[in-house]
Amino acid sequence: MAQGTVQVTHTGTSRWRRRTGEYASLAAALEAAADGDVLTVAPGTYRENLVLRRAVTLRGPEGSAGSVRIAPLDGVPLTVRASATVQDLQLEGQDAAAPALLIEDGAPELCDLRVVTRSAVGIEVRGAARPTVRRCTVDNPGGVGIGVLDGAGGLFEECEVVAAGQSGVSVRAGAHPRLERCRVHHASGAGLSVTGEGSGLEALGCEVYEIKGAGVQIAARATAHLTDCTVHRTSADGVTLDTDAVLTLADCDIHDIPENAVDLRSRSVLTLTRSAVRSFGRNGLSVWDPGTRVDANQCEIHDSTGDYPAVWVSDGATAVLEACRVHDVPDALFVLDRGSRADVVDSDISQVRNTAVSVSDGATAQLDDCRIREVSTGAWFRDHGSGGTLANCTIDAAQTGVIVTKGADPRIERCTVTAPAEAGFYVSAEGRGTFHGCRVTGSGGYGFHVVDGCRTTLTRCRTERCARGGYEFGEDGPVSEDCTSDESGVRPGSPEPPAVQTATQTMGLLSTVPGQRPTEAPAAPGPVGEAARSSQDVLGELDALVGLESVKREVRALTDMIEVGRKRQRAGLKAASVRRHLVFTGSPGTGKTTVARLYGEILASLGVLERGHLVEVSRVDLVGEHIGSTAIRTQEAFDRARGGVLFIDEAYALSPEDSGRDFGREAIDTLVKLMEDHREAVVVIVAGYTAEMERFLRVNPGVASRFSRTITFSDYDPDELLRIVEQQAEEHEYRLGGGTAEALLKYFTALPKGPAFGNGRTARQTFESMVERHAGRVAQFADASPDDLSLLYADDLPELP
Repeated sequence: MAQGTVQVTHTGTSRWRRRTGEYASLAAALEAAADGDVLTVAPGTYRENLVLRRAVTLRGPEGSAGSVRIAPLDGVPLTVRASATVQDLQLEGQDAAAPALLIEDGAPELCDLRVVTRSAVGIEVRGAARPTVRRCTVDNPGGVGIGVLDGAGGLFEECEVVAAGQSGVSVRAGAHPRLERCRVHHASGAGLSVTGEGSGLEALGCEVYEIKGAGVQIAARATAHLTDCTVHRTSADGVTLDTDAVLTLADCDIHDIPENAVDLRSRSVLTLTRSAVRSFGRNGLSVWDPGTRVDANQCEIHDSTGDYPAVWVSDGATAVLEACRVHDVPDALFVLDRGSRADVVDSDISQVRNTAVSVSDGATAQLDDCRIREVSTGAWFRDHGSGGTLANCTIDAAQTGVIVTKGADPRIERCTVTAPAEAGFYVSAEGRGTFHGCRVTGSGGYGFHVVDGCRTTLTRCRTERCARGGYEFGEDGPVSEDCTSDESGVRPGSPEPPAVQTATQTMGLLSTVPGQRPTEAPAAPGPVGEAARSSQDVLGELDALVGLESVKREVRALTDMIEVGRKRQRAGLKAASVRRHLVFTGSPGTGKTTVARLYGEILASLGVLERGHLVEVSRVDLVGEHIGSTAIRTQEAFDRARGGVLFIDEAYALSPEDSGRDFGREAIDTLVKLMEDHREAVVVIVAGYTAEMERFLRVNPGVASRFSRTITFSDYDPDELLRIVEQQAEEHEYRLGGGTAEALLKYFTALPKGPAFGNGRTARQTFESMVERHAGRVAQFADASPDDLSLLYADDLPELP
């Protein structure tokens, strides 16, 4: 039974005053009321289903929020079918299949309503209705907060959806409302959802937050225009567009999004103006599929919280960024797949942990008048079919300015790279590219580094103050014309060079003598006039090493195979193919590096290697901290080893068991390709602990297939460790006193042989400790004899650990 009374006040002529009075029910009052009448509802709970068919005013007591409750047990609490005014009421629905407030016709005004319900929809507007809804709140954990459909419109001002079990605001079936200064939060579906051809939404000054779905979702040919809106703290994407959707965002702020800040696909179009996209977990802008396009002007994308590119363009999509800023992100712009394109104009990209611009899988990127700074790689054109143009761009404080690899073919015009830590421009793995009017200043590596097999063209380029040289080209180098460098780099004995040098059609290192290939100096030249040793001399040194009997047999067998093969060739016979790359396994201190050095010298004495020098590297020398630097470091290490041996210690560290996003895989892939492309130039030896190297070769079959054999270096036994100490003593003019040899044998037998045991290194350290203790003992003698100064005794042995 209804509580309270309804007072109806007539505002018309006196002949209708009989309608003025109090009624026991809302239904009776509405039946008696006519257009223009005011129905003032006393506080109470009314279990009625109301329908407004006339332009009346229905209101509760002013300033008594929640005192008038329209709360039927089922059905729609309030239906409006006229241009009525409703204010200061609380509507409570219990019907999961019906809305709490249904507006079907007219242009009603609804103010200061509270909809607290578990209905299908909190407020539903449909058909020809065009309401004005002000300062209303909707709390509907059972369904949609506000639904506008079937061609309806209306204005919602300063309204709030405080909870919704589905979308906060749903617009569909050709509806087109306008929201001003509204708040939508704690929705289980999308915050704002606009779906269907002809459906549209305008939002001004609105805030969408604490949403379990997407903040804004536009789909199926719908359109929306958001101005000065904020979307933040969603559980899914911030903004999504799908299937021919069109959205304009102006002066908006999208932030604190765990997934993509903005994701659009399937021919959708986004226009983004003067907006900020920040604090996102995946992509700031994610653009997919042919026909999909984003145009961003004067926008800022920054402060990624994840490991994904700020802007992702793939599957034939297009992105245009003009006068934008992208900063503090892992990667700035990734463009992938044939047909995908990115155009970036007058924009700033800075503070990027990895790559500023990456172009791959046949995509295209064009950057004009852009500024890139404090990045690892400025731009990377990765593979065949990928290209585009960089024009009038600057790249400052990068690890590497521009990388071109694997057949990519961009055009780089009038670009300047300043103070790169490594190369200014790096081309490898059959990359191409045209460089015109480019400049590199203050490089920590080369200005232009182009490796073998890259058909690159350089015209009117210049380098200044590059630490390793202005230009480094491979044997089959690029075409260069009118390129200059301020590097002197003249060989000893040459006349004083001019301040500027010009290179034309050269294949060599331009930073030395333009137009000629410089003669490489050996890595560690010996004394003047020193002749290279014969293989027998080097093998004699190998034989003199303590222990390593199986290693010596393996090396001699390899040497014999190579030497006999060369003799057969000179006799006109076919020589057996001998793979010279080796795997050394064993504990530290077992002589792996020493044998590698001797092996290189043997191969040089046989004419197999040009120089035979040893270049020793480990993971830290090959693996960079960002995408692209690993390939460069590996290439440079390989180049230093040309004509000799590249010895990779603890090679298994390039392939850790929990690799994740580790760049060691890139070093392995680069190394395998270099070994294949330059089979005769470098011998590669990989070394490490036996078990770890077995795993390394097992999980990298491409590496294992390049090595002819594995040589195992066994631990030294106590007798061999004693012999090493005796050799050290003889070399340094010491002698072992009586009983010292026996004491050393006992010492080495008792010494723990755990992971820290250093084999030959331990023997040398033992000798050094004995010399130090001997000095402390003999220093106390007033008059030491030659024997006192030379003899080492058991008391000089260090304590066992």
